[in-house]
Amino acid sequence: MTPGARLQAAIELLDDVARGGAADAASSTYFRSRRYIGSKDRAAISERLYALLRARARLGWWIEQATGSAEPAAGRARVIAALALVDGWRIKDFGPDFDGGAYRPAPLSADERRLVEGLAGQALEYPDQPAWVRGEYPAWLEETLAAVSEPELRALNAPAPLDLRVNPLAASRDQALDGLTEAGIKAAPTRFSPFGLRVVGRPPLGQLSVFQDGWVEIQDEGSQLVALLADARPGQLVMDLCAGAGGKTLALAASMQNKGRLIACDVSEKRLERAVKRLRRAGVHNVERRALGPDTTTWLKRQAGRFDRVLVDAPCSGTGTWRRNPDMKWRIGPADVAELRHVQDDVLDRASRLVKPGGRLIYATCSLLPAENEQAVEAFLERHAEFRVLPVAGVWADVLEGACPVDGPYLRLTPARHHTDGFFAAILERVVAVPAAPEAPPPEATAA
Repeated sequence: MTPGARLQAAIELLDDVARGGAADAASSTYFRSRRYIGSKDRAAISERLYALLRARARLGWWIEQATGSAEPAAGRARVIAALALVDGWRIKDFGPDFDGGAYRPAPLSADERRLVEGLAGQALEYPDQPAWVRGEYPAWLEETLAAVSEPELRALNAPAPLDLRVNPLAASRDQALDGLTEAGIKAAPTRFSPFGLRVVGRPPLGQLSVFQDGWVEIQDEGSQLVALLADARPGQLVMDLCAGAGGKTLALAASMQNKGRLIACDVSEKRLERAVKRLRRAGVHNVERRALGPDTTTWLKRQAGRFDRVLVDAPCSGTGTWRRNPDMKWRIGPADVAELRHVQDDVLDRASRLVKPGGRLIYATCSLLPAENEQAVEAFLERHAEFRVLPVAGVWADVLEGACPVDGPYLRLTPARHHTDGFFAAILERVVAVPAAPEAPPPEATAA
């Protein structure tokens, strides 16, 4: 593809995302319908698309300053503004690529030429930009994220690394690392997870034997730590209540060494179906999948008080994954977070009934918002005096090596401090009921 054709592809993808599509799904559909686009072109187009998404607020601010219009800018205007602000293009530089040729953008209009002239010599960041613009997050979150440091916000808007979880049912971390090295891929052990490998670049893992043979799975180090801190053990009865496509389910099964019973539940049967191939590839055979719906209410009631571990990877705003999904932040609003809070409370209440005395309920989100994390746990504890918090440092000492990287009772991971996605986890133990002391006999009985 010519450079101009790549730019046109980025424009079309930006418009797809603006219509409400997720960037990864839009890209997949776009490239699948254009098989003629080679791997290098796909990589270049994707890189530009995500760079544009990471600069959405700043580009929009500059376009508004230059045009006086507060209307959301189309993909073409954002690409033109980025070329002017980031790449330093002037009007003459657009000619070769914006010429209306095959698959290339049309020539600049008079308004677009004025936009380029208005942005000439400016930088993407500018002191007068509001904090939410500089931080690249929705304006409604400005008060909530005011306490987040600038390094954290920058890390949250930077590209995420590629992490792998080594499957101990199939290979050791050293074996997996050797397999990657033989394939010409550079990787290194992660800092905290004993099963993690951080890969350099974005190699096509699906074609590698280490992946096809189930030695590794793609999983952020933070997600690996959440699964490890569930402390699922061989022979236990464990439930992954919001299993999705099975990333944490796989990690739990490995911790259980394929021994015991692990039930993976989700409200989406399609998501559970996507886990089948992954489970088979990993050699996992102690997992039962169960889609939840109205017809499973009775079954859930019968499970009350049975489980040693219940992991709730709760539906949330996903603010901790913005570096992987920079478009996600613009698809949520205050009403969505409020609705999710009701869902989180409901899921926690339902999950609490499944935990046996002495068992544990692990509540996790990929959110950075206190309302979805600490505040949700505190509200749960007010409703459920039968649970107590197990400080994460104590559980960390039991299942992981090295010092716990967080202070306080909960796990809170962030991109800048821990180089993981943003994750939160609380480990809640159901208190073993103490038998009530026998009542004293009535006085007349004592006298007798």
